Amino acid sequence: MSYEIKNRVAESSLVTIDFDEFINQKKIIVFDLKMWLKDELILIEKDFRNSVNNHNWKDYNEHLVLIQCSNNAIIPHWAYLLISSRLKANGIKNFIASAVSDLKDEYERDINFVFLNVDNQKWVNYIQKFDVNGIPQLNLFDKKGNLISTFIGKQDEIKIRESINNLKNEKKT
Repeated sequence: MSYEIKNRVAESSLVTIDFDEFINQKKIIVFDLKMWLKDELILIEKDFRNSVNNHNWKDYNEHLVLIQCSNNAIIPHWAYLLISSRLKANGIKNFIASAVSDLKDEYERDINFVFLNVDNQKWVNYIQKFDVNGIPQLNLFDKKGNLISTFIGKQDEIKIRESINNLKNEKKT
């Protein structure tokens, strides 16, 4: 009696992950927004934008930059995006997600984007509710608030776009 041996793993929908893709040899530098806040708590837009314009961004070359605010200040999402875009304009990769800020610019008319600061206790309920356990983490919800997709860490932008387009098309129906 002979039978064919099948490789069920090769035929399955399992995805192979190459962990070497997640290892980056660049040093990570933390950029803390609190240094540009009045009393390390209040963002004054004019002063903040002046600081952004006068800052020497070349100091971050050859590094990855993690943008955060380490205190309990309420920071509008545009401040993170402004820093991210300035870093990106200087060819510097950053963790706020240059890809996410591009997606936000492209889709913000159809989809609400909400950025949570995981270091701010104000958001702890949402962080627990949506099981935020990686940075960056992108959660996509349908119009009823049901979780549709979660992306953690470095992701293929095409997959994210496909998920956003599916969500956008569902919203129209």
